[in-house]
Amino acid sequence: MLRVLNTVGFVGLLKPAPGTWGSLVAVLVGWAIEHYLGFIPLVIATIAVTALGFWSVRAQLGDSTDDPSEIVIDEVAGQWVALLFPAFGFWQRGLSTGVDLHMVWPGPVAAFLLFRLFDIWKPWLVGRADRRHDATGVMLDDIWAGVFAGIVSIILAGLYHIVFLGMMG
Repeated sequence: MLRVLNTVGFVGLLKPAPGTWGSLVAVLVGWAIEHYLGFIPLVIATIAVTALGFWSVRAQLGDSTDDPSEIVIDEVAGQWVALLFPAFGFWQRGLSTGVDLHMVWPGPVAAFLLFRLFDIWKPWLVGRADRRHDATGVMLDDIWAGVFAGIVSIILAGLYHIVFLGMMG
């Protein structure tokens, strides 16, 4: 059962780049949760998968210092953290559910690409968490990558709206 959880239904067994596959599934499912159920259910799902991830990764790895690439529940948690940032912007404006895909696709796409960038590059706190070499570090590096991806996606959205849309208006 732990393997099913940690590989997110065996998505983590897909090759190459299981982390990218896990992130892709996460962004699609996360977007669907936010689109059809709303921002608050995405927050609840993010908290739940993060808590479950901390427990299940520790239960599977124990005291091991490995970070098996097949474990992708951490990617789901981190990707959903990244998605919370653009989703919050829509929710704050009353646009949390049922908005046409053509209006919102840049947010999830930016969150996905930036999350993968920070997860692979591992700057600052992301790398520090990764260097823990324990179950907590497996989860924490992706949570930090999600935070950084979310912040940068909001900054880019702001710049887009100020610069590009400002020039058109």
